[in-house]
Amino acid sequence: MLTETRTFSATPRSRAVRWVFLDRDGTLNVKPPTGDYIEHPGALELLPGAAEAVRTLNHAGLWTGVVTNQRGVALGRMSSQDLEAVHERLERLLRLEGAYVDAIYSCPHEVGECVCRKPDTGLLLKAQSEHPKLDFASAAIVGDSVSDVQAGERLGLLTVMISGGEHDCESYSADYVVPDLAQAARLLATER
Repeated sequence: MLTETRTFSATPRSRAVRWVFLDRDGTLNVKPPTGDYIEHPGALELLPGAAEAVRTLNHAGLWTGVVTNQRGVALGRMSSQDLEAVHERLERLLRLEGAYVDAIYSCPHEVGECVCRKPDTGLLLKAQSEHPKLDFASAAIVGDSVSDVQAGERLGLLTVMISGGEHDCESYSADYVVPDLAQAARLLATER
């Protein structure tokens, strides 16, 4: 049984979802401690149930992409090639469990240097430029941070916050607040 917690400050919208954007750290994989980054492939570890959740989205026929801020590149903690290798590992780990993502979009910039870093919308708009049929009215974004929700709100996406017990659900305006990606995937797979 699905037991999502709806936020108090927003009225959830029922709509047909065909496009799903997932944050990376804290949503798909174990989030590094504050100030740290996943700098090499061996440091990336999927969260329990993440691959199964992505597989649920795949089986529902939903296009699934990743949108992730990766400031560690701007800080010199890793190179663009290191980031690409981390994403290759993410895709490989998902494939090993019968799941896949259709695309990965990342912002390697420092705060304030671009329009792609969430909560700005550049990553989502880049996806739309590459997929002209992408309609944000039939899209959702799932993440564990208020910046994920804000990016989605700015373009009218359905927003799903993963609480994981770290957030005060009442202070965010996400359409849904759920405990993990598995719950989010089940919710979105039924919003069709």
